[in-house]
Amino acid sequence: MSMHPGRRLLLRGALTVAGAALAAPRRGLAQAPAAAPAAAPSGPFSLPPLPYAADANEAAIDARTMEIHHGAHHRAYVNTLNAAVAQAPQLASLELDAVLANLGQVPEAVRTAVRNNGGGHANHSMFWQIMGGRGGQPGGELMAAIGRDFGGWDRFRAEFERASTTQFGSGWAFVTVAREGGLAIVQKPNQDTPLMDGHRVLMGNDVWEHAYYLRYQNRRAEYVRNWWNVLDWGKIEARYAAARAGTLKI
Repeated sequence: MSMHPGRRLLLRGALTVAGAALAAPRRGLAQAPAAAPAAAPSGPFSLPPLPYAADANEAAIDARTMEIHHGAHHRAYVNTLNAAVAQAPQLASLELDAVLANLGQVPEAVRTAVRNNGGGHANHSMFWQIMGGRGGQPGGELMAAIGRDFGGWDRFRAEFERASTTQFGSGWAFVTVAREGGLAIVQKPNQDTPLMDGHRVLMGNDVWEHAYYLRYQNRRAEYVRNWWNVLDWGKIEARYAAARAGTLKI
């Protein structure tokens, strides 16, 4: 995905100044803490509220897991990202997808923190959006694209489940969408995101153990199968339309 020349210059200029500003000593950053710090750093990024009750996804995910996942894990990514941006404040004026697509230009002192926690913030913000539904199958243009690119719904579902269950350790399985509408399934470790490759994310499943362990323990495949039951295909179809229009950000 190409950036508008003006935005590219803005990003490079901001990061150059940010690099110079980082010459002073600073404290190290935790990369992916499991709990929110006592005092949340202020900054440009905020934890989005769940768009439904914590027990809305009980067909796949118990309420307690949702509460911990959203209120502790995602909150910690946001707080640590804001702490990183406080050391490179020029990043605050840039959109998160642009920062993640240009990590090589982020000052080295905060690059890992931005990668891990910026990726975690983007991934989880997307994750909450696409759930809260009753599963089933998509329709319209998205279903037509699934048939075109995967040979039908059953093959698409099987390939996505395989990507979800074979991702080694912590990570995600994603469906990406190109501007012309083409779909692909990719795996990413940790909190990496296709945004880092300049790709748009249609949907993705979190296969970190914290996403499912209270109910499923080591039975990741069961969690992955049940997850289809809580997808909101209306919202995913809206993401597909936005990706094709060039307006989808995370």
